[in-house]
Amino acid sequence: MQQEQDLHTSPHIPVLLPQVLHCFEPIGAGTLIDCTLGYAGHSSALLQAHPDLNLIGIDRDPEALAFSARRLHPFADRIRLLRGSFSRLLPELLNRENTIVGLLADFGVSSLQLDEKRRGFSFASDTLDMRMDPQNPLSAYEVVNHYPMEKLEYLFREYGEIRPARRLAEAVVRHRARQPIASARELSELALKHLPRGGKIHPATLMFQAIRIEVNDELGEIERLLDALETTPPAGAVIALITFHSLEDRLVKNRFRRWSRECICPPEAIRCSCGGKHSLGRLLTRKPRSASSEEVKHNSRSRSAKLRCFRFHERESEAS
Repeated sequence: MQQEQDLHTSPHIPVLLPQVLHCFEPIGAGTLIDCTLGYAGHSSALLQAHPDLNLIGIDRDPEALAFSARRLHPFADRIRLLRGSFSRLLPELLNRENTIVGLLADFGVSSLQLDEKRRGFSFASDTLDMRMDPQNPLSAYEVVNHYPMEKLEYLFREYGEIRPARRLAEAVVRHRARQPIASARELSELALKHLPRGGKIHPATLMFQAIRIEVNDELGEIERLLDALETTPPAGAVIALITFHSLEDRLVKNRFRRWSRECICPPEAIRCSCGGKHSLGRLLTRKPRSASSEEVKHNSRSRSAKLRCFRFHERESEAS
């Protein structure tokens, strides 16, 4: 009971909220899918701003869904909450729902997940978990203690963009040979010894990012979300995606650009032979929206957030 009370009253600040509300200003009556419902900060504001809007909220985290069900109780007749991976649920929703006017995804880890030490996301955690879905068989403990050194090096280099990736992987393997690395605190202390200090972020940040991406298949989830939207584009819908590091942002930026191209001829073509008119919609943000200095001051986790928005074309019969 105490845990439920703490969950219900815990503070959570949604990032880029004014920018998200602005992005969805043009939408009318219909259904918005929040693929990463989290603690419903964005969704509650959108439901309040759009009285004719219904919401389908998706999350892998049962605690987040329990919290959001209470937070969204005033809108109970307008919401439907689903537990699971958005990449698994979205294709069916896109095929079945014909009133989708918007889709939102915030790919960051929520403040409550980061701050709750038992979840193993925090540098000070006594556990080593990092699973957004507690039923996921792969945890950070398995990655850190059982992955071969070459695979750890790959994760640190590709997902963490860490330059001394091999040195760090070797340090992890040496340490775990003596005894398993059992906590995030122990892992962060190892990073402090082997990664350079400097800048505003903790030296372990990129290492934890790499492991978390692997545990939760975060880049694969984004790719599959974009694939589902490309396969079954919801006519006229506004798509708003919030990323937190360059790997995520690159996936979204490149796909939005591709969707907005009229010409799909290869770059080496001398002249267009495809006839043009191949775009799926238009960019609503030529450059990503980022947090104001005021927001960063009150919520440091918004510093790296980037919002990109896209709108699919209406169906031809609706547009004419």
